[in-house]
Amino acid sequence: MSSALAISAVTASLQYFLNAVCNAPSSPLGGVSVSAVAPDIVQSTITGANNVKAQVNLFLHQVTPNGAWRNVGLRSVDSNGNTRLGNPPLALDLHYLLTAYASEDTQAEALLGFSILMLHENPVLPRAQISFALSNLPSSNPLASVLGASGLAEQIEMIKITPASMGREEMAWIWTALKADYRPTFAFDVSLVLIRSPLALASPLPVLSQNITVQPQSPPAAFQIVLPGGEAAALPGDTVTVLGQFNLGTVQVLLLNQRLSLQFPVTPSAVTGSSISFAVPNNAPAGVYSLSLTVTNATGIVLQSVTNLPIALASTITSPATATVVANTAGSLVTVTCSPQIVAGQTVSLALGGASQPAQPFTAPTATVSFQFPTLSAGSYLARLRVDDVDSPVGVNFSATPPTFTGPFITV
Repeated sequence: MSSALAISAVTASLQYFLNAVCNAPSSPLGGVSVSAVAPDIVQSTITGANNVKAQVNLFLHQVTPNGAWRNVGLRSVDSNGNTRLGNPPLALDLHYLLTAYASEDTQAEALLGFSILMLHENPVLPRAQISFALSNLPSSNPLASVLGASGLAEQIEMIKITPASMGREEMAWIWTALKADYRPTFAFDVSLVLIRSPLALASPLPVLSQNITVQPQSPPAAFQIVLPGGEAAALPGDTVTVLGQFNLGTVQVLLLNQRLSLQFPVTPSAVTGSSISFAVPNNAPAGVYSLSLTVTNATGIVLQSVTNLPIALASTITSPATATVVANTAGSLVTVTCSPQIVAGQTVSLALGGASQPAQPFTAPTATVSFQFPTLSAGSYLARLRVDDVDSPVGVNFSATPPTFTGPFITV
């Protein structure tokens, strides 16, 4: 594979070959300048209609992904987005405009003819010629000393040149966008350039031996998560039950919060063939988690991981009776204490009765959060703390008629 210098190396190689053809000792063209800049830059050097030096310009006007290679080598990182598993190649097709500049009769046509013939007779650039060109670039090229190490000549795919079909309207649109006077132009494509990142990869050790055993067994499965009291979210320390089948060999429950890139492995407290019980970690921040089970057989070999069961963990307001409400110029600043701590990056809001306000900014894990409300009237408000779309629990007295809330309340 080539390095990020490969695109520049293709242009420099073509420029070298065009210069060799146009300024060959047997060429009748005389001294020809071969450049590789945008046409508007060439335009800026022309001082008059009759003062145009013989020049061939190579302009890369577009780069597109190669359809045949764009899905090769996927994927590049693991599911957590942190460990690099591979460096998939970046496969590109290059689209060029070859333009001739001259002020004498038929001179531009001659320049274009010699240049197009060179491209026609070299539809595939040999690796040795690419290496020779990149090793003998003129000193006027600012990258002459480094393009030889681009790896272009060594990439698995060879460089192929094909004429491009470009209509008059497309050609006119390009030259209008370039804000330069139109000159005789030939469009062609170069395919393909393979660029690969030099980043380090995770590389597993070779397999020394293969021990494959087949044991007939029904696959484990988990169907339902049962929370204490039928609540919608679990609290720190709650015992959660997972219902399923064939889970007798469960050795670990894993809670994964992809949004915060946090995971909490938990050892089950009770395991049967149809249920697993475990305690929610006290330090797991509130939010929506993905629950997975690791199931082994009698010999300790992992049979399967049952994944993608969503479970919500909530924060709880620990001291509503001591919550502070301070009057200020903006209204009422309400401060509450919660458990577990809230970490930076979480979305937090507090609802008092029917009004809700977002938390004041914080940058470190905290158990004390403040919320700026408009001026609150005196009274008692039912408080609900929402962290990453999971609400803290509220108490309800269902024996009353009608049922009534029992807290937590914040008094103003």
